[in-house]
Formats: sequence, structure tokens, C-alpha cells
Amino acid sequence: MHRSLLTIAGALGVATVIASVAFAPVSGQTPAAGQTPAARPAAPRPTAGPAQTRATARPYSPPRTADGHPDLQGVYDTSTLTPMERPTAADTMSEEEARRIEQQTAARKERASLPSNASRQAPPVGGDGSTGASGNVGGYNNFWIDSGDTVVVIDGQRRTSIVVDPPDGRIPRRPAGGRGRGAAAPAALGPNSDAAENVVTAARGAYDNPEQRALAERCLLGFGSTSGPPALPVLYNNFKQIVQTPGAVMILTEMNHDARVVRMEQPHRPANIRMWLGDPVGHWEGNTLVVDTTNFTEKTRYGGASPELHIVEHFSRLDDRTLLYRFTVEDPSPNSPWTKPWTGEYTWRLAAPDDHLYEYACHEGNYALGDILRGERLLEKEAEEAAKQR
Repeated sequence: MHRSLLTIAGALGVATVIASVAFAPVSGQTPAAGQTPAARPAAPRPTAGPAQTRATARPYSPPRTADGHPDLQGVYDTSTLTPMERPTAADTMSEEEARRIEQQTAARKERASLPSNASRQAPPVGGDGSTGASGNVGGYNNFWIDSGDTVVVIDGQRRTSIVVDPPDGRIPRRPAGGRGRGAAAPAALGPNSDAAENVVTAARGAYDNPEQRALAERCLLGFGSTSGPPALPVLYNNFKQIVQTPGAVMILTEMNHDARVVRMEQPHRPANIRMWLGDPVGHWEGNTLVVDTTNFTEKTRYGGASPELHIVEHFSRLDDRTLLYRFTVEDPSPNSPWTKPWTGEYTWRLAAPDDHLYEYACHEGNYALGDILRGERLLEKEAEEAAKQR
């Protein structure tokens, strides 16, 4: 059974190492308001590696809906051990290396699931500084964590990163200070959709009001861009559900039950209509669903991007239980956080029959946000009292 979480607490650091191969980017220009996005060539596929099986070499024919389009519907588990960016120079991993990482992860989970020592000492004030929520003073235990147990495998190649272009598997971030003239510092613009579960900072004013806190702390969007676009794997609650009709495709995200409704074969809304998750419109290119999203608001700012953010996603079945999700990100504004468009891809696995996507309840009983602001007021008062004693 897949579990939903009831409140948002401190983030746990979970580091894993995994595997990948480079692709050419999927390009596309932002269509003008009121225009239907131009058709784009299907995403290129990598050359088959030696580990490719005869089954993957045969053309796959996906099941069809009543209107004749590929049937992508189902509940998918998007968790993976493969990191967003490549941690090593190698772009692929051997079967033995992948097995070792997966076995190490399974062993860690087994150790973390053992009963806690009831006689253990309380952590020191402020934590001991080790990996864990707020210096390891305590947070979610292993029961809640679901960050995957396998690496991404596409065409028999075990990936070392989700990012496949640039070829080094790294996001092409613009150097600090490299934004356009008059651009505000990213921290001054407010939270962004891919921020961590909690954002700890000592900057003055960061806790003055709720609007400055992370979107996940406020139960508005899930952390780490789990809601998308691009839809990325995170620490837990990685289920997605796809529902199709002839005129629309709905993509439901487990955390925080955000639903993206993709209007099929429609023009984008006028440029003055801005939406938290953008304005997604879709079309079919053969067996691939292509979703073009523009018209973002300044309130989400994926990666620190401007409202001119443009994301193109490709959804296609690899087999009856695996969906390939590919995305290209660009920000054509002079204040883009990236030097050029970049592309990533990973697989979504059909959930087990006894797995279900339950309602994610976050805001109900969310006393933590009020406590965060009250705690900052107490710290400010203590600092004022200390200043008077000098």
C-alpha cells in the first residue's frame, strides 16, 4: 500500500548513486499567444546497447483507446535511484554496478526499519549535524520514505542521471551574476516549485510572513517539482495517474493532489492568462503524447526561471508496464537561470495491482507553518534582549 503523508516536516537527506546515456535535445520555440504549437519531430532514441534484449528490439504496439490513440492510462510509480544530475564522468553503468547500488539501498532500508533503541539518548539541542531533518533531531523515519529501489534502464542501458542533454548529464546553470541587467536576485523573487521540502536560511526577513516560505511548507505544491512540469521523482509520494478522454488528458500528482489538465489540439491561452502549473496543450506524434506548456506565473519559478519558462514533455509506452517520460526545459528570457535548453528522461513504472493513489492531506492540521513564524519571533526577541545586555 502506498502511503500518503499528513503533514510537512523537515527534509531528510538521502544520497544515492546511479546510471545514464546522452541524447540530442528536443527543440521548440514558444508559440505566440492564440497559436497552436507547431509539430515537433519525435524524440530521438539512443542506439541499442549490447545489453538490449530481443524483446526491446521488436517494434512495440501499445494498446489503444476507443478513439484510436495510444492508451497511457494507469497509476505509475515514478520513484528511482537515478539522480537528476550525473555524479560521475561515466554515462552508463554495468549490470553489476547497478545491482550493487540496489542491494546497498535495500540493506540500508532494512537497517533503518529495525525497531529503535528505547534507551537511546535524546539528540543534542540543534541536532548533531549529521544527515537528517534539522541536524538529525528527528523527522520522518524510514517507514515514510519511498525514494525508489532501482535505477533507470532504457534500451538496456543503466542510466547515471535523468539529465541526458547536455551530454555531461549536468544542468547548464548560468554562473552567479550572469543574469540580465536589472535582474533581481533569485532569493528576492520568492519560493520556486523545485525547492526542497523545507528551506532553511538565516537571511533577514525570510520568516516575516507565510508568502516567503517554501511552497511545500504552505501545502500549495509538492516539493522538488513533483507536480511538474517537469514532473520529477522526490523523497516520497511518487505516484502519478493518467486519465485520457478524446479532448483532454489529466495527469494527477499524488503530492499535493495537483491535477494538470492537458487540452488536446488547442491553442495556448492568451499571454495575459498565467497559471501556477502553466498552460499545457497536447497533440499526438505517432505513439507519443507531446505536451507543450507555457504561460507560467511568477509564483512557481521552476529552477528560478522567469514566467517565460517553456517546457515540452513527451509521454510514450516502452511496454505494457513502462512509460518513458522525456522533457525539455528552456527559458528564452534574458534572465534565464540556464545558458541553453536542456533535456532529461526517465521511466514511470505501472503500479502494482494492490497499490492505490490515496488522497494527500497536507493543509489539514498544518500547525507547523504557524510554529515556524512564531519561532522566528521568539528568536528575534531573544536577539533584542541580548543586544540590550551588551
